[in-house]
Amino acid sequence: MSDTPRVLIVDDHPLFRDALEAALASTFDPTPQAVGAASLKDALTALDEGAFNLVLLDLNLGDTAKFDGLVTLRNRPDCPPVYVVSATETPSAYGQAKSLGAAGYVPKSLSMEDLSAVLVTALDGGTWFPEVGEDSGADNAANDAARRLADLTPAQRRVLTHLSDGLLNKQIAFEMGISEATVKAHLTAIFRKLGTNNRTQALLVYKAAANIDDHSAA
Repeated sequence: MSDTPRVLIVDDHPLFRDALEAALASTFDPTPQAVGAASLKDALTALDEGAFNLVLLDLNLGDTAKFDGLVTLRNRPDCPPVYVVSATETPSAYGQAKSLGAAGYVPKSLSMEDLSAVLVTALDGGTWFPEVGEDSGADNAANDAARRLADLTPAQRRVLTHLSDGLLNKQIAFEMGISEATVKAHLTAIFRKLGTNNRTQALLVYKAAANIDDHSAA
């Protein structure tokens, strides 16, 4: 990767992609290279084609919603830090994003000055989440599921993702380049970490972790 940072901006609203790119240009000299993606599919293609220092990810896209995109990106072994950028501004959303591996959360209502400060933190390798009141971090089922999911290793997350796609053990083994016995061992570890007894229960935890009930448009 060159000395100039590369930032992947994943948002299906061109105006907001342009706004984030403008914020990068006004904050840094030299300006980081910004690459736009209007969908999760486009984002995955961009990550396959080159390395990035940071991903700025909108929650709701045309081909994904809620935290599904974040989970998919974080399951990649080469995933750079991901900052969620969203109009959803609830403590449960901040907590869930953090539990699922986001390095930060940027409310779309931030002023340009605050956005610039957050971008500096992000490209410096730091984390940033909005401050919340002491009693606002509700311990709901989605956050509990996300915390349990966070205990999985990257390989176990990939196994669980393939499981959610309906793949059999043999197919998962092929996709990951491992033996079927290793897949079974991963599943045993997954069940124990998630506190489940079978695939169906594990998938329920996975789906709960990737979604929250209290979502505004993002």
